[in-house]
Amino acid sequence: MSTPEKATPSHFIRQIIQKDLSEGKNSGQVATRFPPEPNGYLHIGHAKSICLNFGLATEFDGTCNLRFDDTNPEKESEEYINAIKADVEWLGFEWNDDIRYASNYFSKIHEYAVQLIEQGQAYVESLSVDEIREYRGTLTEPGKDSPYRNRSVEENIDLFQRMKAGEFDEGTLVLRAKIDMSSGNINMRDPVIYRIRKVEHHQTGNEWCIYPMYDFTHCISDAIEGITHSVCTLEFEAHRPLYDWVLDSLGTPSHPQQIEFARLNLNYTITSKRKLKQLVDEGVVSGWDDPRMPTVAGLRRRGYSPGSIRNFCEMIGVTKSDGVVDMGMLEFSIRDDLDKSAPRAMCVLRPLKVVIENMEEGAKETLSMSAHPKDESMGSREIHFTREIYIDRDDFAEVPPPKYKRLIEGGEVRLRGCYVIKCQEIIKDADGNIIELRCTRDIDTLGKKPEGRKVKGVVHWVSAETCVDAEIRMYDRLFTAENPDSNKDGRTLLDVINPESLTVFHNCKAESGLVGAVVGKPYQFEREGYFVLDSDAHKSKNLVFNRTVTLRDSWTKIAPK
Repeated sequence: MSTPEKATPSHFIRQIIQKDLSEGKNSGQVATRFPPEPNGYLHIGHAKSICLNFGLATEFDGTCNLRFDDTNPEKESEEYINAIKADVEWLGFEWNDDIRYASNYFSKIHEYAVQLIEQGQAYVESLSVDEIREYRGTLTEPGKDSPYRNRSVEENIDLFQRMKAGEFDEGTLVLRAKIDMSSGNINMRDPVIYRIRKVEHHQTGNEWCIYPMYDFTHCISDAIEGITHSVCTLEFEAHRPLYDWVLDSLGTPSHPQQIEFARLNLNYTITSKRKLKQLVDEGVVSGWDDPRMPTVAGLRRRGYSPGSIRNFCEMIGVTKSDGVVDMGMLEFSIRDDLDKSAPRAMCVLRPLKVVIENMEEGAKETLSMSAHPKDESMGSREIHFTREIYIDRDDFAEVPPPKYKRLIEGGEVRLRGCYVIKCQEIIKDADGNIIELRCTRDIDTLGKKPEGRKVKGVVHWVSAETCVDAEIRMYDRLFTAENPDSNKDGRTLLDVINPESLTVFHNCKAESGLVGAVVGKPYQFEREGYFVLDSDAHKSKNLVFNRTVTLRDSWTKIAPK
């Protein structure tokens, strides 16, 4: 019997689109877009938007554009553009036709601004930024008209042309839409739609010295591209009346429908590009792709798979109400994915030398171990057993705690996939530090239980002769506070940085097969977690692995209250 396909959970945006299609709206077409500002790297919240917009287009046989809303050249760069393109591709999505930029439409947007002036629906403002803010009013008090609000169309056209020609300094004049200074929605109180910025643009060079504001640009860009469903996060809900006002006033050929959904809020995480940039600029992390960062680049470098992120975004769903998602759900998604796909390997983080006394010098046995205990199709791997091996220092105790099930002097332990060994002697240096264990193996325990006794402990190990050196980077959550951005008791982000978010082990010993590891291919290091070769490993003489996630969720046991 065939397994039924997993049903795709419904949500309100799917229902809106299904209803539109059933009613024949937009000629039965679905066109979405993902419109990032290229002023930073994408984070896990953007991943949710990417999966939603591209996923809807795929589900309803439509299209999804990748468009950069590049209206603020001071904070934008080609580095961010290239990083965003790489992230979208890595997540497994293809955008419709060529990449688009809002700057592609600057000439048309300028024409629309002139149209508003000619219609008496926009004017050039001479108030300062502070004065504009003062005149705008508050959430409880209406604004008041600017003394320049009733300039003639001719004067406004003249001033706007001279703004475009570069006659005025930054901050001296802006263009405002003329709507309603008494509106209960502060976004409708004559918003600024153009400002002077004498900055070179990464796409248009020095062609322009005036740039449209995001709210004016975004809706026009959507209309030009024929977007049917303009899906955005909930903070833009109050901007929707302005979105509709601009398009209605201009009479654009199409009028997309803006739909808002709740953004992704993840505990122990921040998703503000400005604050993430602060962490980069102040050297708290090594860069935008630091594996502790919630950026898509950081998650990729840490070892998260595209499928795990897509599954996570589907699992948390799409709603209209804000909430906080537990980081454990994201970690569950990657564990679930890697448990199925990651081949097993052994790596000793804190090596302790063990000499097998009843094995001849130079002897080497080749053992076969499964690459994955639940997936025979992955085949097997060869492991070498030699007279000298390494076990983890934590797997031996001279004075064992209660219920200790690993190696002790005079005690036995099973080597993973190998023999049972017994510790006969402890070797110490002049300072009393344990530097070596002398053990014997039970030759009759390879692949079978010892007779007459029960050995409970199983430890991982590697051959001292054939192992390879490795550096292991153990990552944990970047913040100790569940809501690091709360400013509770006056604390800042830097006050809640987790001092144990990165622990580096330098002299690790890994099984020889890991020499063939490639960036992006996951491994489960038995008893330690899931790991991936670091993308910058080529800069080191040794292998460098990043821990993606632990084998089990241990954070809830140690999380600060």
